[in-house]
Amino acid sequence: MKKILCGLIILVLSIKAHAQQIPAVSAEQLIKYTSSKDTLYIINFWATWCPPCVQELPEFNDIKSKYKDAKVKVLLVSLDFKQDYPYKLARFVEKKQLTPEVLWMSDTDPNQFIPKIDDTWGGSIPATIMVHPGKGFRHFTEGSVTARQVCKLADRVLSVSYKAGK
Repeated sequence: MKKILCGLIILVLSIKAHAQQIPAVSAEQLIKYTSSKDTLYIINFWATWCPPCVQELPEFNDIKSKYKDAKVKVLLVSLDFKQDYPYKLARFVEKKQLTPEVLWMSDTDPNQFIPKIDDTWGGSIPATIMVHPGKGFRHFTEGSVTARQVCKLADRVLSVSYKAGK
């Protein structure tokens, strides 16, 4: 019986060890993390309790897959409640088989962190921002997006020398 119990404990611990670690980040940390001048960042803000957010999550798996060999970083930033971090969120990510990196927004006051992310953001989710610091590119979308929409814009940014205003 002890061997079976020990085996089950080891199995549970190994499953948890393989689950994606979900770091908590503040808005300032996220901005710093997405500042490399040679990378296009595609950042989606979502929550497990938001049906349109959950519906579009597979789109970001597709986007990550398409750009796996490019200087593109896809990030899913969860706005889930503090009591759901990290366990409920980690189980959700594993169940949905999300492949992009998942972060959790540790800032709890949207009136403080939303303007730091984008001053046009009204606060609804899902919301997606695309940023390429080296090319001066920034595009914000409040509402659902498709992989096709995001990839069309990403391809344009990656293939040309983007200048603000074009």
